[in-house]
Amino acid sequence: MTVVVSFIGHHNSGKTTLIAQVITILLERGFRVGAVKHALHLEEMDSADVDSVRLRDAGAEQMLLISEGTSALFWDTDPDEAIEKLIERLFAGYDIVIVEGYKHGPFPKIEVYRRLDTRADPLAGEVGVIAVVTKEKVALPDGVTVLSPKQPDEIADFIEEKFL
Repeated sequence: MTVVVSFIGHHNSGKTTLIAQVITILLERGFRVGAVKHALHLEEMDSADVDSVRLRDAGAEQMLLISEGTSALFWDTDPDEAIEKLIERLFAGYDIVIVEGYKHGPFPKIEVYRRLDTRADPLAGEVGVIAVVTKEKVALPDGVTVLSPKQPDEIADFIEEKFL
């Protein structure tokens, strides 16, 4: 089964930047890495006035959108299919898939926390996490590992030792 780790955190906490760094490090170490981004506004990319939607509306079950150097595959998802089953099917053969988001999903979670205002507390405690990446002094549940956002190698080490 493919290893899946989810990075969660408040909006603008630095998740994408950190994930990109960790992916690069894991790739350099020889791992095959996939990524999933929970996108709330994917429909904008596949909006009603574009040709890909016209072809899907004509009855195509899947629509592969290809441009120079990148592609996107659209299909109607089964709302009852669990995310872990979808990832297992689409990322067979990968060593690890890193997910951005899905804070209530079934995967082990690493929270990226940055105090953006005084109201935003860490999600740890509300959501079960195995680690928090932060430079802040915050109260966390017992057993939660604290990692530095300035040390992406240590975050990759943590993932490698725990899951790979």
